[in-house]
Amino acid sequence: MKVKVAVAGASGYMGAELLRLLLVHPHVELVAVTSERLSGEPLDSLYPHLRGLTLLTFDALDPERLARAVECVFLALPHMESQKAVPVLRRHGRKVIDLSADYRLKDAGAYATWYKTPHADADGLAAAVYGLPELHRKVIASASVVANPGCYPVGAVLAIGPLLRAGLARGEGIVIDGKSGVTGAGAQGRKVDPMYLYTEANENLQAYGVAVHRHTPEIEQELSGLAGRSLTVAFTPHLIPLNRGLFTTASVPLAKGATTADLLACYREVYAGEPFVRVLPEGRLPTTRAVAASNFCDVAVVADPRTQRAVCLSAIDNLGKGGAANGVQNLNLMFGWDERAGLEAPPVYP
Repeated sequence: MKVKVAVAGASGYMGAELLRLLLVHPHVELVAVTSERLSGEPLDSLYPHLRGLTLLTFDALDPERLARAVECVFLALPHMESQKAVPVLRRHGRKVIDLSADYRLKDAGAYATWYKTPHADADGLAAAVYGLPELHRKVIASASVVANPGCYPVGAVLAIGPLLRAGLARGEGIVIDGKSGVTGAGAQGRKVDPMYLYTEANENLQAYGVAVHRHTPEIEQELSGLAGRSLTVAFTPHLIPLNRGLFTTASVPLAKGATTADLLACYREVYAGEPFVRVLPEGRLPTTRAVAASNFCDVAVVADPRTQRAVCLSAIDNLGKGGAANGVQNLNLMFGWDERAGLEAPPVYP
């Protein structure tokens, strides 16, 4: 028997990618989708690419009704909105995969600092598990609430993590540069930031959120866990004229001398058996095109003996491994299925 699932907040880019994956998942029946703005509209009126795959219509979000209808709910809601739904769903014993930032930071004080508002669901925050399978696979499998990671943290943590795990990196002086396609900002509805307009984003590259981006504490939280001590990183995000894709370049001080071959051996050991992390051979570097519309993360590392640093690189699809596809991987873990279920299709090309 298939597991019944719902997607709340299905009218954005992340929701669209979730629907595309869930409608063909072998163990899932998608039974409800919500959108306040489009309540009553057929799903395929917004997403003609899904025409013929479903007869669902958008409903307004009613957590009580969803809790009676499904076993698991994906929340692709604006930040702070998930905190209203999660307590209701937990009370009914439903599993939740939240794609907002509401449950990613374990420290409620850090949440209040970075999101400028107190967290409203202390119990849910305490129960939530950070949903990066490569770090937290075992606890995800038994979790009731999984906080799906942000796209920039996925790229950064998977690029840098092996060096910290192996004690090959110093914790001070880590500098992270992230570049994301425009879908990282979401569909935005009627209110569109001018920087995401075609005329502004095309033929352009710009930094934003300098020194204040809200994914910074998330990156620090997970890297600190790997290092076993508190770390502070310098992180700068950039917008690039791609629909989808995220590229990370991190400069990491090495704790001792190492060659590129040494570092790659470390990465291959750490990621051995990981179904969605591909460690590239020496001389090969990641590209966003090679992971488009997939749950793959391609990683590479190069030793720079002149500066005693490692250059760590990763490429993901911000809606894939950086969002919806990673959420489906978490779903698979939570229900005891093969992690690759529904995610076997290779990246698209060109």
